[in-house]
Amino acid sequence: MTDPYTLVVVTAGIGDPSSTRMLADRAAQRTRDLVARRGGEVTVQVVDLRELAAEVTTALTANHVGDRLRLAIEALGRADGVIAATPVYKAAPSGLFSSFFQVLDNDLLIGKPVVLAATAGTARHSLVVDEQLRSLFGFLRTLVAPTSLFAAPEDWADPGLNKRVDRAVLELVLLMESGFARQVRDESWHSYQHEFGSAGGTELSIDLNSDMMRLAAGGTVPD
Repeated sequence: MTDPYTLVVVTAGIGDPSSTRMLADRAAQRTRDLVARRGGEVTVQVVDLRELAAEVTTALTANHVGDRLRLAIEALGRADGVIAATPVYKAAPSGLFSSFFQVLDNDLLIGKPVVLAATAGTARHSLVVDEQLRSLFGFLRTLVAPTSLFAAPEDWADPGLNKRVDRAVLELVLLMESGFARQVRDESWHSYQHEFGSAGGTELSIDLNSDMMRLAAGGTVPD
Protein backbone atom coordinates (compact mmCIF):
# COMPACT_ATOMS: atom_id res chain seq x y z
CA MET A 1 0.00 0.00 0.00
CA THR A 2 1.17 3.53 -0.78
CA ASP A 3 -1.40 5.19 1.46
CA PRO A 4 -0.90 5.18 5.26
CA TYR A 5 -2.60 2.42 7.19
CA THR A 6 -5.32 3.49 9.58
CA LEU A 7 -5.22 1.90 13.03
CA VAL A 8 -8.12 2.47 15.43
CA VAL A 9 -7.56 1.86 19.13
CA VAL A 10 -10.72 1.22 21.16
CA THR A 11 -10.11 1.43 24.90
CA ALA A 12 -12.65 1.07 27.69
CA GLY A 13 -10.42 2.03 30.61
CA ILE A 14 -12.01 4.44 33.07
CA GLY A 15 -9.08 5.21 35.38
CA ASP A 16 -6.79 8.21 35.12
CA PRO A 17 -4.22 7.02 34.36
CA SER A 18 -5.75 3.90 32.86
CA SER A 19 -3.75 0.68 32.69
CA THR A 20 -6.01 -0.44 29.83
CA ARG A 21 -5.15 2.71 27.88
CA MET A 22 -1.45 2.18 28.69
CA LEU A 23 -1.50 -1.34 27.24
CA ALA A 24 -3.38 -0.21 24.15
CA ASP A 25 -1.04 2.73 23.63
CA ARG A 26 2.00 0.48 23.96
CA ALA A 27 0.65 -1.84 21.28
CA ALA A 28 -0.26 1.10 19.04
CA GLN A 29 3.19 2.68 19.35
CA ARG A 30 4.93 -0.60 18.56
CA THR A 31 2.63 -1.02 15.57
CA ARG A 32 3.62 2.42 14.34
CA ASP A 33 7.32 1.62 14.85
CA LEU A 34 7.11 -1.73 13.06
CA VAL A 35 5.25 -0.30 10.07
CA ALA A 36 7.87 2.46 9.81
CA ARG A 37 10.70 -0.09 9.82
CA ARG A 38 8.94 -1.91 6.99
CA GLY A 39 8.80 1.29 4.94
CA GLY A 40 5.22 2.25 5.63
CA GLU A 41 3.21 4.68 7.68
CA VAL A 42 0.26 4.30 10.02
CA THR A 43 -2.11 6.88 11.47
CA VAL A 44 -3.58 6.06 14.86
CA GLN A 45 -7.00 7.17 16.08
CA VAL A 46 -8.07 6.46 19.65
CA VAL A 47 -11.70 5.81 20.57
CA ASP A 48 -11.91 6.39 24.33
CA LEU A 49 -15.18 4.77 25.36
CA ARG A 50 -15.18 6.62 28.68
CA GLU A 51 -16.02 9.75 26.69
CA LEU A 52 -18.83 7.97 24.81
CA ALA A 53 -20.57 6.25 27.73
CA ALA A 54 -23.72 8.37 27.60
CA GLU A 55 -24.10 8.03 23.84
CA VAL A 56 -23.51 4.27 23.95
CA THR A 57 -26.27 3.96 26.57
CA THR A 58 -28.63 6.07 24.47
CA ALA A 59 -27.90 3.95 21.41
CA LEU A 60 -28.75 0.80 23.36
CA THR A 61 -31.94 2.10 24.94
CA ALA A 62 -33.32 4.50 22.33
CA ASN A 63 -31.63 3.34 19.12
CA HIS A 64 -30.25 6.85 18.62
CA VAL A 65 -26.61 7.32 17.58
CA GLY A 66 -25.11 10.59 18.77
CA ASP A 67 -22.57 12.60 16.81
CA ARG A 68 -19.47 11.47 18.70
CA LEU A 69 -20.52 7.83 18.61
CA ARG A 70 -21.21 8.12 14.89
CA LEU A 71 -17.70 9.47 14.29
CA ALA A 72 -16.23 6.55 16.25
CA ILE A 73 -18.23 4.07 14.19
CA GLU A 74 -17.16 5.73 10.95
CA ALA A 75 -13.52 5.53 12.06
CA LEU A 76 -13.87 1.79 12.62
CA GLY A 77 -15.42 1.43 9.20
CA ARG A 78 -12.33 3.02 7.62
CA ALA A 79 -9.81 1.14 9.78
CA ASP A 80 -7.22 -1.20 8.32
CA GLY A 81 -6.61 -2.64 11.78
CA VAL A 82 -8.06 -2.44 15.29
CA ILE A 83 -6.69 -2.78 18.80
CA ALA A 84 -9.55 -3.42 21.24
CA ALA A 85 -8.71 -3.16 24.94
CA THR A 86 -10.91 -3.56 27.99
CA PRO A 87 -10.56 -3.79 31.75
CA VAL A 88 -11.92 -6.98 33.28
CA TYR A 89 -14.42 -6.86 36.12
CA LYS A 90 -15.75 -9.97 37.86
CA ALA A 91 -14.38 -12.33 35.19
CA ALA A 92 -15.95 -10.41 32.30
CA PRO A 93 -15.09 -7.51 29.98
CA SER A 94 -16.46 -4.15 31.08
CA GLY A 95 -20.11 -3.49 30.31
CA LEU A 96 -19.16 -0.31 28.46
CA PHE A 97 -16.83 -2.25 26.15
CA SER A 98 -19.40 -4.94 25.41
CA SER A 99 -22.20 -2.41 24.91
CA PHE A 100 -20.17 -0.41 22.39
CA PHE A 101 -19.55 -3.40 20.16
CA GLN A 102 -23.15 -4.52 20.56
CA VAL A 103 -24.44 -1.28 19.02
CA LEU A 104 -22.25 -1.60 15.94
CA ASP A 105 -23.67 -2.78 12.61
CA ASN A 106 -23.11 -6.51 12.34
CA ASP A 107 -21.23 -6.09 9.07
CA LEU A 108 -19.00 -3.15 10.02
CA LEU A 109 -15.90 -5.15 10.95
CA ILE A 110 -16.04 -8.12 8.58
CA GLY A 111 -12.52 -9.32 7.83
CA LYS A 112 -10.76 -6.53 9.75
CA PRO A 113 -7.60 -7.53 11.67
CA VAL A 114 -7.98 -7.11 15.43
CA VAL A 115 -5.66 -7.46 18.41
CA LEU A 116 -7.56 -8.17 21.63
CA ALA A 117 -6.22 -6.84 24.93
CA ALA A 118 -7.34 -6.73 28.55
CA THR A 119 -6.12 -5.65 31.95
CA ALA A 120 -7.18 -6.73 35.42
CA GLY A 121 -6.18 -6.51 39.05
CA THR A 122 -5.36 -10.19 39.21
CA ALA A 123 -4.02 -12.87 36.89
CA ARG A 124 -7.13 -14.93 37.69
CA HIS A 125 -8.84 -13.02 34.87
CA SER A 126 -6.23 -13.87 32.24
CA LEU A 127 -8.48 -16.23 30.27
CA VAL A 128 -11.25 -13.68 29.75
CA VAL A 129 -9.70 -12.45 26.49
CA ASP A 130 -9.64 -15.84 24.84
CA GLU A 131 -12.80 -17.25 26.41
CA GLN A 132 -15.10 -14.24 25.99
CA LEU A 133 -13.68 -11.60 23.69
CA ARG A 134 -12.81 -14.02 20.89
CA SER A 135 -16.40 -15.22 20.71
CA LEU A 136 -17.71 -11.64 20.48
CA PHE A 137 -15.30 -10.73 17.70
CA GLY A 138 -15.91 -14.06 16.00
CA PHE A 139 -19.60 -13.13 15.80
CA LEU A 140 -18.58 -9.81 14.25
CA ARG A 141 -16.56 -11.83 11.70
CA THR A 142 -13.28 -10.06 12.35
CA LEU A 143 -9.84 -11.56 11.76
CA VAL A 144 -8.48 -11.84 15.29
CA ALA A 145 -4.70 -12.06 15.69
CA PRO A 146 -3.57 -15.36 17.24
CA THR A 147 -1.75 -13.58 20.08
CA SER A 148 -3.91 -11.75 22.62
CA LEU A 149 -2.65 -9.40 25.31
CA PHE A 150 -3.32 -9.42 29.04
CA ALA A 151 -1.68 -7.50 31.85
CA ALA A 152 -2.13 -7.88 35.59
CA PRO A 153 -0.15 -5.60 37.97
CA GLU A 154 2.81 -7.98 38.14
CA ASP A 155 3.08 -8.16 34.34
CA TRP A 156 4.15 -4.55 33.78
CA ALA A 157 7.70 -5.23 34.99
CA ASP A 158 7.93 -8.57 33.19
CA PRO A 159 9.88 -8.50 29.88
CA GLY A 160 7.51 -11.21 28.67
CA LEU A 161 4.74 -8.60 28.26
CA ASN A 162 6.75 -6.70 25.67
CA LYS A 163 7.50 -9.92 23.84
CA ARG A 164 3.79 -10.71 23.63
CA VAL A 165 3.04 -7.18 22.47
CA ASP A 166 5.67 -7.43 19.73
CA ARG A 167 4.32 -10.79 18.61
CA ALA A 168 0.73 -9.53 18.49
CA VAL A 169 1.80 -6.38 16.65
CA LEU A 170 3.68 -8.35 14.00
CA GLU A 171 0.61 -10.51 13.42
CA LEU A 172 -1.55 -7.39 13.12
CA VAL A 173 0.79 -5.70 10.66
CA LEU A 174 1.08 -8.80 8.49
CA LEU A 175 -2.70 -9.09 8.39
CA MET A 176 -3.06 -5.42 7.46
CA GLU A 177 -0.44 -5.79 4.74
CA SER A 178 -2.37 -8.70 3.26
CA GLY A 179 -5.32 -6.42 2.45
CA PHE A 180 -7.67 -9.25 3.39
CA ALA A 181 -10.55 -7.06 4.59
CA ARG A 182 -10.39 -4.86 1.50
CA GLN A 183 -10.38 -7.87 -0.83
CA VAL A 184 -13.35 -9.38 0.98
CA ARG A 185 -15.35 -6.21 0.41
CA ASP A 186 -14.25 -5.91 -3.22
CA GLU A 187 -14.59 -9.54 -4.27
CA SER A 188 -16.95 -11.49 -2.02
CA TRP A 189 -19.14 -9.04 -0.10
CA HIS A 190 -22.25 -10.37 -1.82
CA SER A 191 -21.60 -13.88 -0.51
CA TYR A 192 -22.20 -12.87 3.13
CA GLN A 193 -25.62 -12.98 4.68
CA HIS A 194 -26.43 -9.36 5.51
CA GLU A 195 -29.24 -8.11 7.71
CA PHE A 196 -31.27 -5.24 6.30
CA GLY A 197 -29.88 -1.99 7.66
CA SER A 198 -26.69 -3.54 9.01
CA ALA A 199 -24.48 -3.45 5.95
CA GLY A 200 -23.89 0.25 5.65
CA GLY A 201 -26.01 0.53 2.52
CA THR A 202 -24.42 -2.42 0.74
CA GLU A 203 -27.53 -4.53 1.27
CA LEU A 204 -29.39 -2.54 -1.38
CA SER A 205 -29.88 -5.60 -3.54
CA ILE A 206 -32.86 -6.40 -1.31
CA ASP A 207 -36.07 -5.81 -3.25
CA LEU A 208 -38.03 -3.38 -1.10
CA ASN A 209 -40.96 -3.41 -3.51
CA SER A 210 -41.77 -7.08 -3.15
CA ASP A 211 -45.11 -8.12 -1.68
CA MET A 212 -43.33 -9.67 1.31
CA MET A 213 -41.43 -6.46 2.14
CA ARG A 214 -44.62 -4.38 1.83
CA LEU A 215 -46.37 -6.65 4.32
CA ALA A 216 -43.37 -6.63 6.68
CA ALA A 217 -43.46 -2.81 6.68
CA GLY A 218 -47.17 -2.78 7.56
CA GLY A 219 -48.40 -2.01 4.07
CA THR A 220 -50.84 -3.80 1.86
CA VAL A 221 -50.48 -5.96 -1.21
CA PRO A 222 -52.38 -4.72 -4.26
CA ASP A 223 -55.15 -6.99 -5.58
